[in-house]
Amino acid sequence: MSWLFTHVLKAQSLADFTLPTAWTAHALTAEIPLPEYPRPQMKRTEWQNLNGIWDYIGGNTHTDPRTADTPPAFPAKTEKIRVPFVPEAELSGIARSAEKFLWYRRTLVIPPTWKGRRVLLHFGAVDHYASVYINGRKVGNHTGGYSAFSFDISDFLKPGDNSLTVGAYDPNDGKMPSGKNGDKGDYTFSSGIWQTVWMEPVEQEHVTRLKLVPDLKNNRLQITAFAQGENLTIVARANDGQQEVAKAQGKADETFFLPISSPHLWSPDDPFLYQLNVELKDRQGQTVDRVDSYFAMRSINIGKVDGINRTLLNGKFQFQIGLLDQGYWPDGIFTAPTEEALLYDIQLAKRAGFNVIRKHIKVEPMRWYYHCDRLGLMVWQDMPNLWYPDDTDSVAVRKQFRTELKQMMDQLVSVPSIVTWVPFNENWGAFEVPDITQWTKEYDPSRLVNGNSGFNYAPGYRPAQGDPGNGDFVDMHHYGKMEDKAFPKPDANRAASLGEFGGKGLFVRKHLWPVPNNAYEILINKDVLTDTYIYLLNEIEQRMMYRGLSSAIYTQTSDVEHEINGLVTYDRKVEKMDFNKIKWINEEIIKSSQNIDKKKKISSILREYPVE
Repeated sequence: MSWLFTHVLKAQSLADFTLPTAWTAHALTAEIPLPEYPRPQMKRTEWQNLNGIWDYIGGNTHTDPRTADTPPAFPAKTEKIRVPFVPEAELSGIARSAEKFLWYRRTLVIPPTWKGRRVLLHFGAVDHYASVYINGRKVGNHTGGYSAFSFDISDFLKPGDNSLTVGAYDPNDGKMPSGKNGDKGDYTFSSGIWQTVWMEPVEQEHVTRLKLVPDLKNNRLQITAFAQGENLTIVARANDGQQEVAKAQGKADETFFLPISSPHLWSPDDPFLYQLNVELKDRQGQTVDRVDSYFAMRSINIGKVDGINRTLLNGKFQFQIGLLDQGYWPDGIFTAPTEEALLYDIQLAKRAGFNVIRKHIKVEPMRWYYHCDRLGLMVWQDMPNLWYPDDTDSVAVRKQFRTELKQMMDQLVSVPSIVTWVPFNENWGAFEVPDITQWTKEYDPSRLVNGNSGFNYAPGYRPAQGDPGNGDFVDMHHYGKMEDKAFPKPDANRAASLGEFGGKGLFVRKHLWPVPNNAYEILINKDVLTDTYIYLLNEIEQRMMYRGLSSAIYTQTSDVEHEINGLVTYDRKVEKMDFNKIKWINEEIIKSSQNIDKKKKISSILREYPVE
């Protein structure tokens, strides 16, 4: 359903953009940017996308949304912003930084067919604090820049047009989970609304959240369907694309199981997804809500292969070769300009033969994970770090981090492609790492936990936390000479992971962000960069076969602002490597890993060779 905009955004053309992408023009002309359904794992048929042109006021002297019971008055001639692009992004039409207090306004038109039902207002993400008002009355607030949230706005609506106002507060002070989008982050800050805003009608009793966890050991899917209402029943049906394969019934808010006999396993080579239909029934047995979803059957754990702890997908070792993926865009900053752009980075990883994406200290929209699920890419999900956990407000700061870690895990728990949680990266804002690693593992025992990826790297502004000693990985980062002492070794309980490596750069004229550009090493041309990657992978294969390495993550998918170490340029217009060769070497090493316990026993293998 669409809404006709009467506002006019300031005129923009591609010439106004610092580094336009192939999708910038489409985003500029779209009546509704990013019009796709934003929640693929809990889908209803009726909904309304609220992206588009909103009124906007922002700056450091405006009303603070944290203390405002009513929204401020907007001037007669107010700026317009293109939602969901942040005001720092050129696609927003604002392109202005340090908007500490941000205010958005638009009109809501409730379709007549929704009469008599409850209306839910959804936000994909607002950075970092949001307060929401309907017709000048405060509906509620939310804290957490990476998590989705919703409000039932039914009791605040009136006949005819309604006014929606959103206030956002984002100090960018490093005292909240922010990652690169924070005080010491490398790139352009982003604030305010940065994911899709939408609404949908539901009955008084309705499903609010699904938790779907595959239990491959017992050939079943664990289901918990949370719902608004009491004494409600859930009926779940699974379909393999041709026919119904399972049906089960349980109580809302309680866990039950859907048996899946002879399950079709999900893997990067065969990313099979089962379709799931969930019905909510009231005490009289009448269906009051219905949502469509999907799930996959797969397992991930640590196990012995040839006496060494390895990562096992569906009980078998497959070397995890991945890309560090930042999710930044020159036109949209934190928000991909279109669905095609969002999909491009995932398809790039797949086309180049990688089987993992490490989503680096950012949480993406749910559609990003859906594409990883259906295309077959395992995901390491980083928690966005804070920067200052040690000051006088450390109790509150650390509590908020833990709260938002739980929010992230709850939101993404049903995503089958996510195989590893990464609470901390390189000691950035890290605190109480063993305790948080243990809590993460206990809260979601179905996945691996990498407590502090790159514990050997330590920023100079605070003491290093180091290796937590628990979790599922001994994880180090390395960008220098490929020698044994730089690689992690598995221990009695954990697998070995090279959480970051590579970082090789290449200048591509006319495709650089206008700042001093750098990388760990700058190479001369595409051929040399490609050959260097092959050399690095050959070295990694040796450590996989003879030193127990289970995974390695190359830095990175694309250039990002000053960093020019991507497989493609920041605008995604130039491929900086020969992807055919990259795919070949990646696939060769994955094949090699699958034969690692089948090697012949020859006498020289028994010899212990000296290590550098």
